[in-house]
Amino acid sequence: MERPAWAPPGIDLSVPSVSRMYDYYLGGSHNFEVDREAARRAMEFMPGLPKIMQANRAFMRRAVRHAVDEGITQFLDIGSGIPTFGNVHEVAQAASPDARVVYVDHDPVAVAHSQAVLAGNDRATVVAADLRKPLDILTDPKTTGLLDFDRPVALLLVAVLHFLEDADEPGRAVAELRDALAPGSLLILSHASFEGIPLPEEQAGGTVGVYRSIRNPLVMRSRAEVTAFFDGFDIVEPGLVSMPHWRPEGPADQEDPYAFSGFAGVGRKA
Repeated sequence: MERPAWAPPGIDLSVPSVSRMYDYYLGGSHNFEVDREAARRAMEFMPGLPKIMQANRAFMRRAVRHAVDEGITQFLDIGSGIPTFGNVHEVAQAASPDARVVYVDHDPVAVAHSQAVLAGNDRATVVAADLRKPLDILTDPKTTGLLDFDRPVALLLVAVLHFLEDADEPGRAVAELRDALAPGSLLILSHASFEGIPLPEEQAGGTVGVYRSIRNPLVMRSRAEVTAFFDGFDIVEPGLVSMPHWRPEGPADQEDPYAFSGFAGVGRKA
């Protein structure tokens, strides 16, 4: 197949990518037919997937503005994916021009496209690294060049931890990152769950099966399991809630039923 100009050399165009599927759900153009096909298969079981992704992005934007309101101007976004309209650096730098943002992803397409989007922006960068190896992220010269870990940082783990299986020790990764953060730092987190999905679990499980089949297992966790990621953080009001219920700017009850799938929350390091 034809390799588009924006696709970095060396990537396998025959294997679907989670970040390119996410881009497709959000109406982006940085995806291949193999990604669209996998996304459509997932949507056969859960037609509201794009609504879930939109609610997730909207939560992220509100949480970033909240962080700026709290005086935080440093952002570490891990599992950032392909930058679509209204990404962290746009929201943060619109609210505070001196905001600094480090994006982290292990998908080469996400990294290459982020580099293109951020060209000329000296307060934002992208690091190619994996959440499972926090030390690689924290010690990368691009990270240390932009972020001062002696001051509060907003750590974003938005729709990423559910791609780590228990064997990957996601709790250990979050704890390592937390320990590197100054007091007053924020954890901005969202996570998939069977709770809140307006479907029988068996049907929603079909979507989980699609992700497993593309070697990117989607791990649905319970409220208690997601809450455990906030160990060492005080969860701010309104707590761990569905995405539209986290400090909504309008009436949350007008959202699509799928938007209430899974959990979102923000914690402050004491």
